[in-house]
Amino acid sequence: MEVIQTPSFDTVWAILQEVGESQKETDRILKELVESQKETDHILKELVESQKETDHILKELVESQKETARALKETDQVLKESSKDFNTRLGNYVNLFGEVTEYMLVPKLCEKFTEFGFTFSKTQRNISVRDSVNNIFLEIDVILENGDNVMLVEIKTKLTIERINNHINRLEKMRNYADLRGDKRIFLGAIAGVVVTEEIRDYALSEGFYLIVPSGDSFNITPPQGKPKEW
Repeated sequence: MEVIQTPSFDTVWAILQEVGESQKETDRILKELVESQKETDHILKELVESQKETDHILKELVESQKETARALKETDQVLKESSKDFNTRLGNYVNLFGEVTEYMLVPKLCEKFTEFGFTFSKTQRNISVRDSVNNIFLEIDVILENGDNVMLVEIKTKLTIERINNHINRLEKMRNYADLRGDKRIFLGAIAGVVVTEEIRDYALSEGFYLIVPSGDSFNITPPQGKPKEW
């Protein structure tokens, strides 16, 4: 017959003490978990509030961006209109200045060119050549003429290399047009400008042009380098 030994009081008491201590540790851990959960809930609540604030800020930023875009669009439109108006007025002033310059030059051109051995008896302004048969089209500001020579004068407020080259092309066309009509006179070129840089001045003279520039109440004519170019 098997005999069951009953644990002694000390053994049972020791076991109960261990269980009690274990329960205390468990309670402590549970308490820490509860506190941790509370802290987590608090953090989540703050995150939710922060997200709401962030959403509000983003919404305000979107509205602000829309307002900024609208303002920029309106400003751009105003600038475009102002620029267009300014360019129109500037173009009118430039054209008017060119016309005034032209009126000042023309009456004295013939007299001035006598200093270079030319006696021009005829002056014409704003001449258009339209020869559709031979495809020759050109505009001439001023023509000075006599029985032997024709001087084509181009007048610009600001001279550029491109405008000088255009005048060369103009004289070549005029030469062809004259040959077709049996006009054997010598064609020469002069170019006038109010704004003329040193580079442009040298280029015009090197291309065989007489250069006309303002000087006080009148103007000066500089002969080309070497012999004037003839067309």
